[in-house]
Amino acid sequence: MLTTLKNAFKIKEIRNKIFFTFVMLIVIRIGSSLPVPGIDRTYFASWFEQQTGDIFSILDAFTGGSFLQMSILALNITPYITSSIIMQLLTIAIPKLEEMQRDGEDGRKKIASITRYVTVALALLQASALAIGFGGQGLLQEYNFLNVITVIAALTAGSAFLMWVGERITENGIGNGISIVLVINIISRMPQDLTGLYNTFVQPQIAKGAFASAVLAAVIILAIIIGMVVLVIILNDGIRKIPVQYAKKIQGRKMVGGQSTNIPLKVNTSGVIPIIFASSIMQFPIIISSLAGYKGTGAWAKVLAVLNSGNWCRFTKESWYYSIGLLIYIVLVVFFAYFYTSVTFNPLEIANNMKKQGGFIPGIRPGKPTSDYLTRILNYIIFIGACGLTIVGILPFIFQGVFNANISFGGTSLIIIVSVILETMKQVESQMLVRNYKGFLND
Repeated sequence: MLTTLKNAFKIKEIRNKIFFTFVMLIVIRIGSSLPVPGIDRTYFASWFEQQTGDIFSILDAFTGGSFLQMSILALNITPYITSSIIMQLLTIAIPKLEEMQRDGEDGRKKIASITRYVTVALALLQASALAIGFGGQGLLQEYNFLNVITVIAALTAGSAFLMWVGERITENGIGNGISIVLVINIISRMPQDLTGLYNTFVQPQIAKGAFASAVLAAVIILAIIIGMVVLVIILNDGIRKIPVQYAKKIQGRKMVGGQSTNIPLKVNTSGVIPIIFASSIMQFPIIISSLAGYKGTGAWAKVLAVLNSGNWCRFTKESWYYSIGLLIYIVLVVFFAYFYTSVTFNPLEIANNMKKQGGFIPGIRPGKPTSDYLTRILNYIIFIGACGLTIVGILPFIFQGVFNANISFGGTSLIIIVSVILETMKQVESQMLVRNYKGFLND
């Protein structure tokens, strides 16, 4: 990776792209500190501290702390992420959108344009909910029509601006614009989290004079973080290759075909989507109750306590039933791993395309037997990926419940960081390779 970066800086064109990306990221971080006019930031910070649900930690990490500070970029790119997921699911459900996707570059541009409109609509909806829902509770210094409209306009414009910046990074920078914006937001929260870990586990040992225990605590923290990163890398790069053989056929006076290839099936086909979906469903009742100002007791309060991820691994005699929430979360992660893969990967379509092109899997008959074989292999791979994803997903809850270590760069964030960095480095290497080919042809 370091060699790739070193070689990339030697090429002026790629160096300019990296510089452009860096400047855009600085603009984003500056925008994350600019407050929305008329907002009482202390109110929202105190409200956020009372929320212990996992979805709030994810939201804070995804926005790089701008949501907590209620800056003009408070919504960040979360509306775009939601819009992209919605469009991806609708592309499978709506034949017209599926046809657009198959139309090549023109179809993808149309879908991208629709995604932008959906993003603005979602940003407008979320901004309205924040301004109206929290405005009367103290978020706005003066709760009136003008201030509400100002907040809605500022938050919506901030989200649209970030979407535009992400697209510019994709076109003029090193690529993966939206993903890079998301990663820089997550990374920006890491120093604060590492400081929190230091103050919780290392500093108390130093204060007692137990320097050996302090060093041991620091080594354990570092080993756990490295171990999680390695696990995420293995999970991200794990691939099962299905060999495919194409039969020879006569085309004109020549014999063509006969080449061998493979179908790469990723172990973690669904990426981080199952964790996001599972967390959202588990925390949705808590969010609604918080917005409604519900502070009741009784059966519903116990249900909310079970759904609260901060309670899941607090193994005490009085609250053993909190672990039921963790079991539900694990089931949801596995379910969405299968569900999302089934939506985005169609074995029957792949089998039919292979049959039309004269391809077959050695030892498997073309058509339905190939589809059944791919489905069987895919189900096995999804289960392995879901187990790995579950381990990465629940480790932060174990640390929070057992050791009271609250961090924002948990399993979800690490998966995003590792996958985006690896994909970005591949794109840089691809751009370097293309430039070398161009130079060779020009010579």
